[in-house]
Amino acid sequence: MYSGQTVFSQLMQQLPWWRFQTLVDRYQGDYKVKTFTCAEHFRVMAFAQLTYRESLRDIEACLRAMEPKLYHMGIHSTVSRNNLSNANENRDWRIYAEFAQVLVQQARDLYSDDSTFPDLDATVYALDSSTIDLCMALFPWAHFRRTKSAVKMHTLLNLCGNIPEFILISEGKMHDVNVLDHIVPLPGAYYVMDRAYLDFARLYTLHLLKAYFVTRAKKNLQFRRRYSHPVDRTTGVVCDQTVILTGLHSKQNYPEVLRRIKYRDPEGRVLVFLTNDFSLPALTVAELYKGRWQIELFFKWVKQHLRIKAFFGTSANAVKTQIWIAVSVYLLIAIAKKRLKIEQPLYTILQILSVSVFEKMPLLQAFQEGECTIKGGDFCNQLQLFD
Repeated sequence: MYSGQTVFSQLMQQLPWWRFQTLVDRYQGDYKVKTFTCAEHFRVMAFAQLTYRESLRDIEACLRAMEPKLYHMGIHSTVSRNNLSNANENRDWRIYAEFAQVLVQQARDLYSDDSTFPDLDATVYALDSSTIDLCMALFPWAHFRRTKSAVKMHTLLNLCGNIPEFILISEGKMHDVNVLDHIVPLPGAYYVMDRAYLDFARLYTLHLLKAYFVTRAKKNLQFRRRYSHPVDRTTGVVCDQTVILTGLHSKQNYPEVLRRIKYRDPEGRVLVFLTNDFSLPALTVAELYKGRWQIELFFKWVKQHLRIKAFFGTSANAVKTQIWIAVSVYLLIAIAKKRLKIEQPLYTILQILSVSVFEKMPLLQAFQEGECTIKGGDFCNQLQLFD
């Protein structure tokens, strides 16, 4: 019988703890802390994400029921609602945010060959945001509307492996386009966005930094056609044009030419794209925008399978801490899947981990599919109900 580490401990070993301790020292996370360090706080919050705990009471009850195993999970302190609440309120959320960035780099290296667009030798990003509704009475700092509070999770998703390389957590009232001011563009990369990010001054900044963008045009776009390129209408491409903006402000904010592509999808919807790349085929530009749907699936997956809708604290620090640890857990599962060559999807991996974190077995064994055979007994005295 295997008598080694628990599944949870083996999973935590996939993390670079020496980098985590460097961040703790940088922000003095363990300053004057005698028990329940930042590392233990991270482990407990990761346990809550993996096992679908909904409150501090749930976490306390489950871990105290398994108290003899906590030491082997790396938790050496007493887990209580008071300890967890104080840690969520007082431990600097930037520790967990920067640790997530360390995991982003590891995941990016592991998934560098899993390109959604194998014929395109460039990095493709999808940019979007998701709103997390909050109660105004409990979260008055998260301004959104007059009757409700919310935070926004602005995410830049690398479509090569669906790795969130940049996340900004803001108040709900922050407009999506403002996140472009916080992104450092990668020269040669493609940034795919919807119409909410159509700001020509910011798009021109991307252009000057040698990055490409693909977005949708608004209906009231003012432009003048300079040239029409030949297209194959059987592919759904209606027109491929070189245009110059003629609006009062738009022509000042973006003084150079743009490429305008009109595309009719198989369902009959007409979409108009704007891009500063004149080398790609028009159909490839349409496929790039179609790939933006991956970030919608990412938000759906995170909201359904991680705990970022019910929060364990009401302060901004507690909310950001929980979201960043949830992102770290997502990245940890993605890293373990690639390193251990697990074939199951992330959803299945998370479901298996949720019921096996306290088991003492090799980590890979938990994901092996085997047939379970129940040996029947000899019921010689069993009477027959039917002849």
